[in-house]
Formats: sequence, C-alpha cells, structure tokens
Amino acid sequence: MDASASARPGPPPLDHATVRSIIIGVMLAMFLAALDQTIIATALPTIGRELGDLQNIAWVVTAYLLSSTAVTPLYGKLSDIHGRRTVMLIAIVIFIIGSIACAIAPTMTALILARFLQGLGGGGLISLANTIVGDAISPKERAKYMGYFGAVFALSSVAGPVLGGVLSEAFHWSLIFWINIPLGLIAFLMTFNALKKLPQNNRPHRLDVVGALLLVIASVLLLLAISWGGVSYPWLSLQILGLVAGSVVAWALFTLRVLTAPEPFLPVGVLRDQVVATATLAGFFGIGTMVGLSIYMPLFFQSVKHLSAAESGFALIPLSIGTVFGAQFSGRVMARVTHYKRSPVVGLIVAILLTFMLAAFAADLDTITIQVLLGIIGAGLGTLFPVTLVVAQNAVALHHLGTATAAVNFMRSLGSAILVAAFGAILLAGLGTISDDAGTSVEAKIASAAESGVSLAGAFTGIFIAAGICAAIALVLLLVMEERPLRGGRVSAPTSMEH
Repeated sequence: MDASASARPGPPPLDHATVRSIIIGVMLAMFLAALDQTIIATALPTIGRELGDLQNIAWVVTAYLLSSTAVTPLYGKLSDIHGRRTVMLIAIVIFIIGSIACAIAPTMTALILARFLQGLGGGGLISLANTIVGDAISPKERAKYMGYFGAVFALSSVAGPVLGGVLSEAFHWSLIFWINIPLGLIAFLMTFNALKKLPQNNRPHRLDVVGALLLVIASVLLLLAISWGGVSYPWLSLQILGLVAGSVVAWALFTLRVLTAPEPFLPVGVLRDQVVATATLAGFFGIGTMVGLSIYMPLFFQSVKHLSAAESGFALIPLSIGTVFGAQFSGRVMARVTHYKRSPVVGLIVAILLTFMLAAFAADLDTITIQVLLGIIGAGLGTLFPVTLVVAQNAVALHHLGTATAAVNFMRSLGSAILVAAFGAILLAGLGTISDDAGTSVEAKIASAAESGVSLAGAFTGIFIAAGICAAIALVLLLVMEERPLRGGRVSAPTSMEH
C-alpha cells in the first residue's frame, strides 16, 4: 500500500444504531440454534411413540450434536475467506431446510438424517454470531454484550423444554420444527440487511479440504464412541475401542497436516498462541461442567428428591439464571478493569467449593438450599465464559477472528459432549453397585433402584466430585493464561459491501 493510501482517513466507525441492529440479528440466529437444542428433549417420547421407534430416539439428539460440532471450525474458516454475512446466510438456509425435512419426516430414520442436516446449519449459527460481534465491537466493549448472549441461552434452556412439551402433547410434534421457519426467515432478513454494514476482514485464504475432512472424521468418531460407550456397547468392547483408535489416528493425521500444510485448516500461529490455547481449554472444562450439571441435576432431583419431571425442570432454573448473571457481571467488569481475570478466578473458586459441598451433603440438604447453591455455582462458572471467548478473539489478527472463535466454540461443544459422557459413565458405575441387573442405561438402573426403595444419593456423589475437579482444571488454566490488554476503540464500517 502506498503512502497516500495509508494516509487517507479510514471509514467512519459504526454508529450505535448499526451495532444494535447487528446484535439483534445475530442474537435471533443464535436463539434458533440454542432453542433447537432444548425444545426437542421433552418431545422425544411423543416422537418415538408416533413414529413407532422408541429404541433410537436418542439419535435424534446425537445426530444434531455430531454434525453441528464437527462443522463449527469449518464455518469459522469459511467466514474468514468469504465473509461473515455470506456464510451466516448459508447457515440459516441450511438450518431452515433441515427443519422442514425434520417436520415432514415419516420415519425415525428420516428424522435422524434430517436432524443431521439441520445440525450442519445450526453448527455455524452460534459460532458465527460470536464472530460477527467480534467484527462489530472492540474487545474491550465486547464482553458487555456476551451477557446478552447468555440471556439467549438461559431463555432457550427454560422456554425450550416447556414449549416442546406443550407443542408435542397439545398439537403435533412437527410444530417444534415448523416454528423454525418463520424465526429463520426473520433471522435471514435481519442478517441480510444488518450485515451489509459489517466491517470486512476476510482475506483470500485457501481452504485446506484435507485438514477439514480429518478434523470432521476425528470429531465424529470420538463423539460416536462417547455416545455409544456404556449404553449401546460396553466401554471396552471392540466397537468402542475401534472408534477411539480411529479417532486417535485421525487426530494424529490432522496434527501432522496442521504442521506441514502450506495454509492449514487451523493456523499454527493461532493454535500456538498461549492465550488462545489456555482460554480454549479453560472453556472446554468450564462449559462442559455446566452442561454436565444441567443434564444430570434433573435426574438427581427426580431420583433422590422425588420431584416430578416438571418440578425438576423448574428446579434447574437457578443454575441457568446464575450462569447468565455471572457472565453478564464478568463481561461488564472486563470492560472496565485492567485485571479482568480476577472475577472469573473468584467465581471459579466459589463454584468449586460449593460443588464439593454438594458432593458431601447433597443427600441431606433440602431442595431449596440445593437450588440456591446451584444458582451460585452457575454464577461462578458463568464468569469464565465471556473472558475465555473475548481474550481468544483479542489475541489474534482480525482476519483470523472467525477461525479463533470457531476453535473456542468447537472445544466448548466437544467439552460438553465429552464431560457429559464422562459424568454419565461415573453415574452408571455408581448405579452398578446398586442395581446390577437393570441393563446399561442410566434411566433403567434408576428405575430399578427406585422400585426396590434403594437410595441413589451416593451414585451422584461421583458426578459432583468430577464437576468440582473439572472446574478446578479450568481455574488452573485461567491462572496460567496471560492477561493481555484488550484492544479498545470503535470498529470501522466497511469501505465496500460484501457481495
């Protein structure tokens, strides 16, 4: 670039109205993906009965998880190459098409395949939303907006199960997919218009197709092993060991590809950055702990405290609200102080102590007290989430923003899947000492133990201990993470529109 070009003033910064329209558009897209992960849960039994296949209903969730997790890094790289707006619009279209295919699916097999297609779109919505916020808002101000995104997840986690149950029982289960169509069209139109003003940081990268395929294969094999292990097949069976071995080989080949390719799928500079590496791993353990607790606490409330399914769902609300509060508080503090690690450090310490308290005394505590503790634990874990995302984005060049954001979200999704499976294996091991003849599923063993009048409190102790250990690992990673100053200033509007 010549001197005269560099001397010309840059484009004007984005005004508040433009930023607000961008945020609202991407929040709606994110709500689509978040709601679809929760609305399906309460509708699964109804879907299984109407399609005549209760045995494979778990795959309705697993298929979406597999595809959405595997393609998350791919969306990040594509958005760095082709621009956020184009790739986000494609993700929304794929998600809408997948939703239509789900709604009209005549068999369980067709529904599972449609959910896999839907996940190919949904996998990009959350990651791209976070990336777009990174384009529009400077790191120092960005953390404040992460709390709003946390509110989206809290709303979906509370409203999703209720809405799914009502629509499937009072009307028809297909409505939980049909409602995605108007929401998706609104998100498409808002994104189409708002993102025209988004700053463009894309560069003419080359897409490493081999690296992308290796990452997808490694992820899918690992998630299949996690999904089937201890449920469909014993953990030490040839099927599970074969999947794990295949995943290890694929991860090794992917690592070799990253180190040798001229322009690897995940740039070595991004992966080697100390902040990106530690923040990504901290998010892996932090969000995995939170999701693991949100999955197994309802089982605890039902089997130990003898609440109904609806009551156990409401009992989980403090955990969701606490997480949003912690994320919002940490994000606002992060925008105002230099030492932004202090709030998540304190939050994690409190969460660790209270989680171990649950491990020791949960059986003797009343439900209200446990809910209060869960709310505080959620707030403590929530303080970690905006910090890990913003510092990773702050550590990379703008043209690698999509890749770094996708890496963080990919590891969060992978952490959720792995830790949920690990918690389930711990619970199964604990239940095995209570009920040896109840089959392999958690639900079957809980039902058998409940019929025999055996207390299940001890079986959940291991989950609380594991959650405390995982949160402690996240704390250690946060402590060793370098605390770099956040970039300030306002983000400029683009000099030309993306086509």
